[in-house]
Amino acid sequence: IDDDVYRMDGVKRNKEKMIMRILVFGAGVLGCNLANNLFRAGKDVTLLARGAWAEEIRKNGLQIKNSIFHCTKVSRIPVAAELLPEDTYDVIFVAVRYTQIETALEALRASRAETIIFVGNNVRASGTAALLPEKNVLFAFTSAVGHRGSNYVDSVDLRKITVGPLRGAPSQEKLIQGIFAGTKYKVTYEPNMEDYLLCHAAFVLPAVFACYKTDGNLKKLKKDDAYLHRLIDANIEGYRAIRNAGHEILPDTDKEFEGAAYRKTCFRFFKLMCATALGKICASDHAMNAVDEMRALNRDIKRFFDENSASYPVWQALEAEAGRYL
Repeated sequence: IDDDVYRMDGVKRNKEKMIMRILVFGAGVLGCNLANNLFRAGKDVTLLARGAWAEEIRKNGLQIKNSIFHCTKVSRIPVAAELLPEDTYDVIFVAVRYTQIETALEALRASRAETIIFVGNNVRASGTAALLPEKNVLFAFTSAVGHRGSNYVDSVDLRKITVGPLRGAPSQEKLIQGIFAGTKYKVTYEPNMEDYLLCHAAFVLPAVFACYKTDGNLKKLKKDDAYLHRLIDANIEGYRAIRNAGHEILPDTDKEFEGAAYRKTCFRFFKLMCATALGKICASDHAMNAVDEMRALNRDIKRFFDENSASYPVWQALEAEAGRYL
């Protein structure tokens, strides 16, 4: 472990005046990387963690290993065991799995925090926001992937985050700029996060089917070009259903998803995913360790397809081939 340890009373944390109190609710890979990045930028941030994991962070600091460069950095980040109604946080990042969002709602409703930002997969963003009508609800997707061990997080974090409100909501760009000012994040403000997250699920879930078809060993597919093209077909079915339902295809680079250029780009990505360690780091590790979340995402996006009378036969065939997982 290197000597780059940031202590609560260290000079580094006092270089920047604290402008808001932030809680990161959830101490998995996403939450730990987010909290660590904010903390190292001098933000007044607390990480909500429980049980043995919370005690580990209190005792030895939050240890994050970089899967590529094989180095570890430690942050002495403050830890809370729960969110209490009297806590005076300004912003709460909710970094829990899609299947765990409902368990956090009661505490979030009672919180004094005005702004709640849900981080991660969500294909029911409008429904989630409607459950917190008195809050300023935003959504975000960040680039950290990996897994959590008993006393550390092993991950790759590109420090990129896409964040914003639902379509038609008042602009939150100034707020987002304030939260991430001074950090190393590349921040993309997206004023239509509901459609962004729908599109993300439509792209990711076919790759998840591939993970389950191979029991997590994507290298089994590196020579199966026909199957990789079926993954793209399923993605296109999903995008077509989203577009035909009146939603926007995001990011903008995917708008021409029915063209040859898009298919060529996707094929290269899936080929690389199956032929290198990229697939394990970016796809199969999470898919194999979060089957409940992937099952729920697939269930809910299919509900969206059905409600909008979409046709998705390739998607359904790939799902069937995923076997016992779904």
